[in-house]
Amino acid sequence: MESASEMVAFPLLTTPIESNYRACTIPFRFPSDNPRKPTPTELAWVDLFLNSIPSFKKRAETDAVDDAPARAEKFAQRYSGILEDLKKDPESHGGPPDGILLCRLREQVLKELGFKDIFKKVKDEENAKAISLFENVVDLSDAIEDEGKRLENLVRGIFAGNIFDLGSAQLAEVFSKDGMSFLASCQNLAPRPWVIDDLDAFKLKWSKKSWKKAVIFVDNSGADIILGILPFARELLRRGTQVVLAANDLPSINDITYPELIEIISKLKDNEGKLKGVDTSNLFIANSGNDLPVIDLSRVSQEIAYLASDADLVIMEGMGRGIETNLYAQFKCDSLKIGMVKHPEVAQFLGGRLYDCVFKYNEVL
Repeated sequence: MESASEMVAFPLLTTPIESNYRACTIPFRFPSDNPRKPTPTELAWVDLFLNSIPSFKKRAETDAVDDAPARAEKFAQRYSGILEDLKKDPESHGGPPDGILLCRLREQVLKELGFKDIFKKVKDEENAKAISLFENVVDLSDAIEDEGKRLENLVRGIFAGNIFDLGSAQLAEVFSKDGMSFLASCQNLAPRPWVIDDLDAFKLKWSKKSWKKAVIFVDNSGADIILGILPFARELLRRGTQVVLAANDLPSINDITYPELIEIISKLKDNEGKLKGVDTSNLFIANSGNDLPVIDLSRVSQEIAYLASDADLVIMEGMGRGIETNLYAQFKCDSLKIGMVKHPEVAQFLGGRLYDCVFKYNEVL
C-alpha cells in the first residue's frame, strides 16, 4: 500500500464536505444507536464475513508459503476471533465495523501470517482461460450491427464476467464445483428491468454523445476484466474516448492488480499493439493505490487522481466498488455504477433478488 502521505481524494468526487461522502452504501448504524451494542446490520455483515472464512482458509492452505496449512488454520482462528469480538463490542478493533474495516482486518491477518496472494493460482488459471476466449467474445460483439444492441450485449458481458467473484461464499462454492461458463452466464442473467436499471437512458446518451475520457475502476480478474470490461473499453476506444483502467495496487481476493493487468493487456495486443484491430494509444493502465475489494475514494493514489482530473465519465465496476461502497457517491461528471448483487444482505437492502444487476447512470448537465 502506498504511504498515507501519498494518498489523496479522488478529484471528481463532488467536494466531500458538500456531498458528505462516505464509502458505505448500506448504513450499518445510526447516531441514535447504542455505541456499545452491535446493530442488526452489523451482526448480519459480521456473519457474512464469518461465513467466508472456510473458502479463504482453503485457498490459504495451498498457498506457496511454508507451513501453509498451519498458517491457514491460524488465519481462520484469528480472524474469526476478531469478528466474534466485534459482535460483543462493536468498538473493538477500530470499529464500529463497516465493509471497509471488515475487509481490511481480513487482509491484515493474512499479511501478518505471511500470505501475500492466496488467490494467485486461481487468478492465473482464470486469466489464461479468459484470454483464450477474448477474440471470440469480441467477434460476437462486433457482428452486432445495431449500436444499441451491441452496447447492451457488452453490458451483459460485464455482468456475466462479474460473476467470477470468490469473495462471495456461495459463488466460491459454485466455482470450486463446476467453474463458470462466460457465455452461459450471459444467457442466464436476471431479466430486465434490473433492481436499478438506467440502461435505456445510458443507451440514449451513448447514441448522441461521445465522452472524451472515461475512468473505470475495475474489479475481478479472469472473465470479469478480460471478457467483460476490456471488450467494453475497446468499444469506447473505437468511439474516440480515452480510457483509464484503475486497478488495485496489491492483491485482495481475486481482484485484478495493476501489474497483472499490464501483463494481460500486453498478451491481448497484436504485433501492431492493437486490441483486436482497435488502436490502444488512448488506453492507460493506472494504479488506484487500493488494496481491498472495496474502495474509499477519499484515499486514492496521486497517479489516478492526476489521470482522472479531466475525465467526463467515471465507471465504478463490481459489487464492492460500485454497489457496497459507492452506489450513492456523487461525481462532478457523468457516472456509471455497474455490478451484480452477490450478497443476500445487499439484495435485501436494494429490494431486489440475489444475482440481480445494478446499472446506475447519473448524468451531470
